[in-house]
Amino acid sequence: MVKPRTHAMHVVRVVSRQRGREYTSVLLRNSYREDGKVKKQTLANLSHLPAATIDVIERSLRGERLVPADGFAITRSLPHGGVVAVLGMLRSLGLDRLLDRRRSRERDLVVAMICARLLAPGSKLATTRRWTQSTLADTLGVADADEDGLYGAMDWLLARQERIEAALAARHLEPGGLVLYDLTSTVVEGRHCPLARRGHSRDGRPGTLQVEYGLVTDAEGRPVAVEVVAGDTADPATVPAIIERLRGRFGLADVVLVGDRGMLTSARIEGLRAAGLGWVSSLRAPAIRALADGGTLQLGLFDERGLVEVTDPAYPGERLVVCRNPLLAAERARKREDLLAATEARLAPIVARVTAGRLRGADRIGLAVGRVIDRYRVAKHLALDIADDRLVVTRKQDAIDEEAALDGLYVLRTSVSAERLGSVDVVRAYKRLGHVERAFRGLKAVDLAVRPIHHHTEPRVRAHVFLCLLAYYVQWHLERAWASLLFRDEDRPELDDPVAPAERSAAALAKARTQRLPDGGPVHSFRTLLAELATLTRNRVVPVGGPDEAAFDITATPTTLQARALTLLGLTPSSV
Repeated sequence: MVKPRTHAMHVVRVVSRQRGREYTSVLLRNSYREDGKVKKQTLANLSHLPAATIDVIERSLRGERLVPADGFAITRSLPHGGVVAVLGMLRSLGLDRLLDRRRSRERDLVVAMICARLLAPGSKLATTRRWTQSTLADTLGVADADEDGLYGAMDWLLARQERIEAALAARHLEPGGLVLYDLTSTVVEGRHCPLARRGHSRDGRPGTLQVEYGLVTDAEGRPVAVEVVAGDTADPATVPAIIERLRGRFGLADVVLVGDRGMLTSARIEGLRAAGLGWVSSLRAPAIRALADGGTLQLGLFDERGLVEVTDPAYPGERLVVCRNPLLAAERARKREDLLAATEARLAPIVARVTAGRLRGADRIGLAVGRVIDRYRVAKHLALDIADDRLVVTRKQDAIDEEAALDGLYVLRTSVSAERLGSVDVVRAYKRLGHVERAFRGLKAVDLAVRPIHHHTEPRVRAHVFLCLLAYYVQWHLERAWASLLFRDEDRPELDDPVAPAERSAAALAKARTQRLPDGGPVHSFRTLLAELATLTRNRVVPVGGPDEAAFDITATPTTLQARALTLLGLTPSSV
């Protein structure tokens, strides 16, 4: 007699062996009790059904409520992977706690602005308009913030700048170590900011209003502090404030400041000496010429080597490390010739007008020449013979040859003892200023877009630049962690000859040549990798016709690249 079925039906898989082969049967069974014993009854053989159908039967028998695929609707998909990477790295660095130990509305807004500066840099108004374009605002609970709220958070941040920089200095600067410092400028829109002045533009926009800011980093280029000054401030004038910051605010009495020749002039070096700080810098061309004329610098020393250390009475207590780079010498000779030829080409039409009689009078000829003669800054190498009806332009070959003799030579000066920094180490320390230049490129380019500055008050300009520095701090660590996925050296080789041009590793050269990673995946820039992560979305799912309370979020499954990028940061899609 067939026993009645009960609700104890279930799916079982029975494995058997026949003639050396293994078979799996999928059976639908019913459990029942008879005479106090549990017995099983096979109701159907499901082995011939598709695996998906068997899965539906099995899950339904377990009590799960199944609905058709078209029973759900995705009402919103937001980029999430980039938020996970940027916010996750920020938190792993403890930067949110450096801003303030206690969580607050202002801290969340500043964190959101730092992340937004990396994800999609823009004005404060544009930042609030993008709250709904990723999961950032909802994650931090700031989706209701407007631009006035962001301005208030900037004021809150500026009041904490000194304390935050001191904490970063304590984390990354150490007594006796190197401190890198350089200055750049950025264009300011509008005419109301008192810091906005006309000065030497590093943006190639002479005559525009600008501010300048000096960046302090550790030996690896990790940003620590920034100082904003008026746009017409001379580079050396910013050094005393940096000395005070290192000794007073950071409490570092014994560090080596590395700065370029335009920054650490002889007068500023005296200030460093008085403060008890060491330095590494370089000499300007006239000072190098004076060394050569005085006999200290003998060009024959470089016949077989590219580096030699000398001393000179004009630099008491200092070591002078003289370097000669043949490739640099060839490049400078080529550039000088190109600039001279370009200048002569601009002067040629004027000469033709004078020769044809269409331009007469020494004063008129001089005005025409004056408009173009120093366009490429080689007027010192050209001799002009101007009369009412004559213009003759010739090269000062003796002056050119005299300058060419020093092509490829540069002289570094330092107060640090040879026991602490050998000659090779002095050269490598000075070349580390390239890290600061890289930071300036990151701040100004599309990655962080510090320029142009649209704020009109001095505090807001200072807060904006400091906010960008904190964003670069996060970017610096992201790029270091993602080096294997980016067009970057994971481990740049250190050459025995520090004067020679830096070389990229074989792995970096292979990535640049093939545009592919060793596993065949594409190589990315920092910006395109963030864009790739943005396609990892968080989706809002609601049952069709169901209540809003039944809605839930589900994150897309990451691609291989996305999973690898997050793993390199120690994160998962659910980390934030």
